[in-house]
Amino acid sequence: QETDMGKLAVISDLHVDINHFSATDLQLIAELLDANQATHLHLAGDIANKETAAMTVIDFFQRQLPTTFHWGNHEMADLSESLIETYPDPAFLNFQTVALSEKTLLLGVNGWYDYGYSDLQSTEEILRLKHLFWYDRMIQRTGTDPEISHQINERLRQTLRGLPQDKEVIVTTHFVPKATFIVKQTGKYVRWNHLNAFLGSPEFGAVIDEADNVRQVVFGHTHRRFEDQVIGQTIYSCRPLGYYYEWQLTRRFVLENQLTENFQPTKLRGLLRTNQAAFNQYKAAHLRAELQQAITWINY
Repeated sequence: QETDMGKLAVISDLHVDINHFSATDLQLIAELLDANQATHLHLAGDIANKETAAMTVIDFFQRQLPTTFHWGNHEMADLSESLIETYPDPAFLNFQTVALSEKTLLLGVNGWYDYGYSDLQSTEEILRLKHLFWYDRMIQRTGTDPEISHQINERLRQTLRGLPQDKEVIVTTHFVPKATFIVKQTGKYVRWNHLNAFLGSPEFGAVIDEADNVRQVVFGHTHRRFEDQVIGQTIYSCRPLGYYYEWQLTRRFVLENQLTENFQPTKLRGLLRTNQAAFNQYKAAHLRAELQQAITWINY
């Protein structure tokens, strides 16, 4: 039974495998949660690429404090369709709630995308890009992405209507629910706008707008962190951790050491390998601050 005064921590996009997280790194997160007096942790997807790795992380944190989770697209590539939506673990929140306090419910929803944020009109072209570039080409699901997304959004509408209206609801999801968090690129990066198709669903946010008691929505997936935004009467929080080569600390390391003239995160991996020892040292000194910025803290 959780007390009436507590603090929820939400972490999205840990990517423990891609980020080469060790037990020491996980312990650092645990210490950070403890230092900030977190009483409940929710992992909002993309914990790892493999189900077993994700469950190991969840198990680690559950030994420290109450921990719940839902999936992001990275775990989905390792799961059958039935396990994506109904995973047999009591800590799995997908259209399930947990009472954080007398007045506050945490509702988890994996979410999905419907191409609503893309600047492309052609579904054929969107699917061509998905099969060419996007991790999700490995996910096996029945139905088109817009169909799956619409079903999820409709289920969200019914779920929110079915919750007690005198409770405050915190919704956590993986994918982007509002266009405010979609970055439009210009110049030579303009083709990245096509891939916004796979970031989320504006309809998800529209369903949230209909509910009077959703206090906050927390999500990730963008690998870009934003200031909180209040839209309608709901706070939206997006501060995923993302890949190590996208971190602020990595950017500072590269610029401080003048390792490149042309800073492009996706081109940094080789550069960091060449300077691995120095980078590891720098990371050890600054990872705590990076993690602190990538956690959403909510008092309840």
